Amino acid sequence: MQASRRQFLAGIAGLATAAVPGTSFAQDVLSDIFQASGRGDWDMQFDARASQGGKVASTLPIFSPQTLGYIEQAIGEYSNIAAQGSWNTVPDTKKLQLGVSDPDVEALRRRLIITGDLSQSAGLSTEFDSYVDSAVKRFQARHGLPADGVLGKYSYAAMNISAQVRLGQLQTNLERLRPYTQNTPSRYVMVNIPAAQIEAVENGRVVQRHTAIVGKIDRQTPILNSAINEVIVNPYWNAPESIVRKDIIPLMRKDPTYLTKNNIRILGPSGEIDPTTIDWSTEDAAKFRFRQDPGANNAMASVKINFPNTHATYMHDTPQQSLFNKLMRFDSSGCVRVQNVRDLVTWLIRDTPGWNRQRFEQTIKSGESTPVQIAQPVPVYFSYISAWSTGDHVTHFRDDIYALDGAQELKISSL
Repeated sequence: MQASRRQFLAGIAGLATAAVPGTSFAQDVLSDIFQASGRGDWDMQFDARASQGGKVASTLPIFSPQTLGYIEQAIGEYSNIAAQGSWNTVPDTKKLQLGVSDPDVEALRRRLIITGDLSQSAGLSTEFDSYVDSAVKRFQARHGLPADGVLGKYSYAAMNISAQVRLGQLQTNLERLRPYTQNTPSRYVMVNIPAAQIEAVENGRVVQRHTAIVGKIDRQTPILNSAINEVIVNPYWNAPESIVRKDIIPLMRKDPTYLTKNNIRILGPSGEIDPTTIDWSTEDAAKFRFRQDPGANNAMASVKINFPNTHATYMHDTPQQSLFNKLMRFDSSGCVRVQNVRDLVTWLIRDTPGWNRQRFEQTIKSGESTPVQIAQPVPVYFSYISAWSTGDHVTHFRDDIYALDGAQELKISSL
């Protein structure tokens, strides 16, 4: 009796498991089997198990001993791949997506199988079917890319970084992460700079995760440890001297009404200064203080989150909410903008007597600048973790935006 296709595929998985530890990484065995002349012309109607898929999102904090263990497991897996010669390169000249039939899809399938994004049983055909679509989305999610299933330049760039380079990135970040996993408080906020993401953690679980905007390459967000001790509702914004020099003075040269339009006042030793009395062809204005009134145009919008540090860095809201939809969210002058910041503030002030979400929202509507001292300061960590794992072969990589990982190809934002 002829064996069914499903039985044959199960046999492949079993053989791969016996030949090389870790079924997701048995590249050589799979290549021999799938390229055998007698394997037949399989159609593309694989069952649901043909796509390994699986959840990428996790409530496991990056700062946890479990994460360390998972990174060590990932290092073992990527060492195995590197020892076999890395994975194949996927040609990056075409827009591959659902419904496409192209020889390059076979190389894509092979690449996705090796890192466990696509099940081995999916085979090596030229069809970009729904299982490949799911696998590409999983790969994109693990790399902080829009999970749209479409192969573009950033997806190709991330996919074609060699296993050896990824291994080095994991090893670098393992050591980078170790100090953060010792005596971690039960409640804290972690800003991951290369991921442009924030975790609010409580009792070993991520209770909130926020998209962030962090510093530009030439105005980097610093790595620091502190404790959030104050929230200012409807804050005034005091422009740093660097922004005055690099942004405000050039804007005033183009549009003398810029300050008035944006409710920014110039404050000197004797009070407010008329902008028309300043020579904007020079940088004399940099010696004065520029303060923006609270309101809809304020650079920090509704709220500012303060913590002691030597960098004059803070977290805040923004009137430019569309920036959170950008792929490369490295647009600030060093401070961190927080999407859905009101949820984070509500969590921060919950143990502060007299404050809750309702009063917070009412204070925003009042338009009055109101400082709130947090009863129990919450530790905050600005860190640089560009590679980590949450287990089950879910290994995350992010763009090495500040080039701290030691390999140029890890900085895909430079493309």
